[in-house]
Amino acid sequence: MTTNANDGNATVAPALSEAPATIDSKQVLAWGLWDWGSAAFNAVVTTFVFTVYLTSEAFGQEAAVSAQLGWALAGAGLLIALLAPVTGQRSDSAGRRKFWLAINTYIVVAITAGMFFVQPDPSFLWLGLLLVAAGNVFFEFAGVNYNAMLAQVSTPKTIGRVSGVGWGLGYLGGIVLLLIVYFGLIQPDVGIFGITGEGAMDVRVTVLVSAIWFGLFALPVLLSVPEYEGVGARRAKVGFIASYPRLFSDIRKLWNESRQTVYFLLASAVFRDGLAGVFTFGGVLAAGWFGFSPGEVIIFAIGANVVAGISTITVGLLDDKLGAKPVIVGSLIGLVVAGLAVFFLHDGGAIMFWIFGLALCLFVGPAQSASRSFLARLIPAGREGEVFGLYATTGRAVSFLAPTAFALFITIGGEQYWGILGIILVIFIGLLLLLPVQAKQERLR
Repeated sequence: MTTNANDGNATVAPALSEAPATIDSKQVLAWGLWDWGSAAFNAVVTTFVFTVYLTSEAFGQEAAVSAQLGWALAGAGLLIALLAPVTGQRSDSAGRRKFWLAINTYIVVAITAGMFFVQPDPSFLWLGLLLVAAGNVFFEFAGVNYNAMLAQVSTPKTIGRVSGVGWGLGYLGGIVLLLIVYFGLIQPDVGIFGITGEGAMDVRVTVLVSAIWFGLFALPVLLSVPEYEGVGARRAKVGFIASYPRLFSDIRKLWNESRQTVYFLLASAVFRDGLAGVFTFGGVLAAGWFGFSPGEVIIFAIGANVVAGISTITVGLLDDKLGAKPVIVGSLIGLVVAGLAVFFLHDGGAIMFWIFGLALCLFVGPAQSASRSFLARLIPAGREGEVFGLYATTGRAVSFLAPTAFALFITIGGEQYWGILGIILVIFIGLLLLLPVQAKQERLR
């Protein structure tokens, strides 16, 4: 689920010290509904339906096609790394954050709808890979602006729970959408409107439904949350190329003022990419190695989203009381243990994947949500928006790590399940980078 980019003297969102004294529940709900709608891309496209379809035997040998998917997403990650740092910065400098959230969101909607044309034939594989990769790029650009709005809809004392509500709504939205497409299109021999599995029409119509879903639920935040007005909107505009020197200057300034914040940005960039890899390749592994049918993958997805949604919202409440770093560390350790269990017990069949796959989902959401709230409390006063931009920038700058590691370990091991080790390695490295990061506990409460 998210991301951000920005510049040194600008404020990507009102500083927490300048946030409203109380939250506007309508704005929080409108903001969270974007996450609810984004399940159409996260759950259906990149995790449990379309990527599973792309890595099926209809497009070639499973391990080879899975590796190609990994390389395509790695390429998308590199493109994000080159462009995300300045796309968010420039939207903030222009005071048009919501405008660019809308543009990028509806590009993703159009790309998702375009997946309808990917027919079950090897000749359509590269079209499918291109659309998934492009969708990831623009989805992350949209997330740059969406994440920055967190400080606009929360207060210093509620940012943990508001962040958790957003992530939680994303998972819960995934449940509802997956139930709709499973019982309406994929599970029955003849679904709504007489749609069948012939020519993979059930999957292809599913992505059309997902496009409509995202498009509708993205509207509330665009209609209810005011356009960003802050320091960044008053900065002098510079050309696209000149945005890069400005970005480096901003990072250097942050390094001098709050080095621990920079350390956290680097650590979180790594482990967040591993978290994204868990969901991106979870459905692929369920279908490819553990023998789940398309319908069983969706049933697993529903269970995964229930577990992730409940744990994320619950831990969001603990986040405000106990601090975010213990939540992140505990979640990452849980992910490493559960991931290793999936790898070493890969011959145990579907039951092992159900047990330890759901264990993975138990920890992913809390780690994502607490990471966002941890940073919000660590940032020097008055620099919250700016650093949320860098949070997105650093995260997407390494977004090629998990896909590359997944593809590389499959290549090394020769079997699809070896990709699990690549994802776990990325998470473990992120954990090691996080442990030395210091933060005053009073800032975390």
